[in-house]
Amino acid sequence: MDETDRQLLRRCRVRLVGELQVASLWDALLNRELFTPDMIEDIQRAGSGSRRDQARQLITDLETRGSQALPLFISCLEDTGQNSLASLLRTGSQAAKRDLEAIRPLDLMPVVVGPMGLKPEELRVMKPTPGKLTPVVLGPEELWPAKLRPEVLRPEVPRPVDIGSGGFSDVHAQKGLRGNADLAYVLKADPCGHCLIINNVNFSLKLGLSIRSGSNVDCEKMQRRFRSLHFMVEVKCDLTGKQMVQALVELARRDHGTLDCCVVVILSHGCQASHLQFPGAVYGTDGCPVSVERIVNIFNGTSCPSLGGKPKLFFIQACGGEQKDHGFEVVSTSSEDRAPGSNPEPDAAPFQDDPGKCDQPDAVSSLPTPSDIFVSYSTFPGFVSWRDTQSGSWYIETLDSVLDQWAHSEDLQGLLVRVANAVSEKGIYKQIPGCFNFLRKKLFFKT
Repeated sequence: MDETDRQLLRRCRVRLVGELQVASLWDALLNRELFTPDMIEDIQRAGSGSRRDQARQLITDLETRGSQALPLFISCLEDTGQNSLASLLRTGSQAAKRDLEAIRPLDLMPVVVGPMGLKPEELRVMKPTPGKLTPVVLGPEELWPAKLRPEVLRPEVPRPVDIGSGGFSDVHAQKGLRGNADLAYVLKADPCGHCLIINNVNFSLKLGLSIRSGSNVDCEKMQRRFRSLHFMVEVKCDLTGKQMVQALVELARRDHGTLDCCVVVILSHGCQASHLQFPGAVYGTDGCPVSVERIVNIFNGTSCPSLGGKPKLFFIQACGGEQKDHGFEVVSTSSEDRAPGSNPEPDAAPFQDDPGKCDQPDAVSSLPTPSDIFVSYSTFPGFVSWRDTQSGSWYIETLDSVLDQWAHSEDLQGLLVRVANAVSEKGIYKQIPGCFNFLRKKLFFKT
């Protein structure tokens, strides 16, 4: 779904949630192949199962259903006699398209600027020479000559980033916290817990989702790392949306009574999905998105009582999209990692959440705040998450290195601050990981 349609749905969200008659829509949505039967069942189970909860989830999931989702949904509304809502959306969509036509930018041709007296053919072949000016290309990036495109830097082995004094007093204080059950989770069991890694690499070509080259490198790193941290690691590859949910439910239903922690790592393409607690969704190989919120809630106290009061950690390498962060200029504290032969790729569409355009008061009151949950995203909502086709993703590569160097002495949140700092220094385009932290205590891995 393009941004104008998405923004229209968000502007109309309160009225849609208040008036939408969902019961009559299910057959129309299936007939037009806007949702699959499994997706319809998920929407019907949303929240308390009330009409408002179902309507809210339907509008939220509609954003993930492709470029034709809005016109198909309007047709479904007309088929079921909900003409006032259909008219609201159709009029808004037409107005938005007229606005876009009115502000369409001029077609710009690139202009090459270089030293005086050089002919165009000399500029094209000119190579940088110390002490001489180098040509600069002005104009839309997609029109730049191929030889003059900027190189995106490949992440080498991340440098350790020191965010504290690291002196004896700091180490001593951290050791004191480890043994204090009131301030830190106790991870004494061996094995410590289960770790499930879902690695989706190959997607159906008709979905427009590319093969995630380099993801197997990420998977191998996480497999080795969490085994070294005393977890029982299980890897599942190329799962559909339904298979992903089944694998997570099976993990949640296991008896974790003698274990102290649980970890889920998901490597896939992602998309936008404005949910109530955790933004975003991850794609199964069949193109069906599974919301991060649903993934987390599979492990709540009701569905997984044997993990009650125990930390549940989620690492999501699955976002990205059109927005590329160029960053802003600061005084450099270290030299750039440079590798001209790299080929970074983004992992599909960005996470975005605009709480000001949701029926927020009603939404917030419908769900309890989760506890003992930590969700780490590979990038800030709305921006791309870079993955190198040879060395894997910036986020996973850095996470693995930081855990290797610092897990023996620092808690989880401190480790993720190091990851964010190291990733933020990479490349021409920028990336910054983030997290949702509902842990009640500090967490130190068993090393």
